[in-house]
Amino acid sequence: MEITNVMEYEAIAKQKLPKMAFDYYASGAEDQWTLKENREAFSRILFRPRILIDVSRIDMTTTVLGFKISMPIMVAPTAFQKMAHPEGEYATARAASAAGTIMTLSSWATSSVEEVASTGPGIRFFQLYVYKDRNVVAQLVRRAERAGFKAIALTVDTPRLGRRESDIKNRFVLPPHLTLKNFEGLDLGKMDMSNDSGLASYVAGQIDRTLSWKDVKWLQTITSMPILVKGVLTAEDTHLAVQAGAAGIIVSNHGARQLDYVPATISALEEVVKAARGRLPVFLDGGVRRGTDVFKALALGASGIFIGRPVVYSLAAEGERGVRKVLQMLRDEFELTMALSGCTSLKDINRNHILTEADRLNPSSITARL
Repeated sequence: MEITNVMEYEAIAKQKLPKMAFDYYASGAEDQWTLKENREAFSRILFRPRILIDVSRIDMTTTVLGFKISMPIMVAPTAFQKMAHPEGEYATARAASAAGTIMTLSSWATSSVEEVASTGPGIRFFQLYVYKDRNVVAQLVRRAERAGFKAIALTVDTPRLGRRESDIKNRFVLPPHLTLKNFEGLDLGKMDMSNDSGLASYVAGQIDRTLSWKDVKWLQTITSMPILVKGVLTAEDTHLAVQAGAAGIIVSNHGARQLDYVPATISALEEVVKAARGRLPVFLDGGVRRGTDVFKALALGASGIFIGRPVVYSLAAEGERGVRKVLQMLRDEFELTMALSGCTSLKDINRNHILTEADRLNPSSITARL
């Protein structure tokens, strides 16, 4: 079967992967309302394309925290990638590098920061969970910096793990041949089989629930890497992120895996962008499956997007080739959307190119902008 869009990889991954692994990647929290909404909210945003514009040349390049990349489509952190494919994070790192974009490595990767760095050149960020043992955190951050990682994506929405009922039913645990490579050799307990999700039990034992805004300041004392705050959904927290000196914000609901019934990230994006007032870049993850989704996020003020599940699904299906294909398909679709909307560079994409539900309820808001 010829794969013509990113979403087709999910069905292939479901066929190929053991149920426990697929369910871990695919499921959301509780009723999974937000999981569905992350996709459906994009479908309620319509285009206002402009016509008769010379679109023979289109420039998709952009700069993220000073690093030039080929397109505003980057790779989000996803844990345990060797559950999807033996090459795991190695394959993802090579695919992102070949696409000229950024890969974010999870704290809970099945390959270490040093191993990922050894795959060759590339711009890489490191996603950080803060453990109760701050020496472990400091050590890990320094290792990432030494390995050439360029920024920290601090995940702030996980003081406890969301209730993922598939993982509870499956008694999720990491397969015995895999380990959390970044924590190998450290006495941090194991992700053992339990009467619950093994991951939930591990998080309860290790992750620091006292994490607060002062810890963003603390991180700045142990690294020169810029810090992105990942998991912001409100204007109030945007203001606090600015005050804390964050280098950027990632609007994220953790792939709908934490608190159910929070808004889709695309629905929360504009509130965060308005509160940021251009003082720091705002990015988005969650639900992006089409180049049209990328355009909609940029029209609402995002500086770029990160993709998560499409990476692990394509990895499961075709390894590195699959991830390369996903990045290329999204790139091609995004370029086409720009052309058909009358945009030749990212700076041309603006709020007037889209129509949201709020706009349709209040048509005067459109005329006010024009």
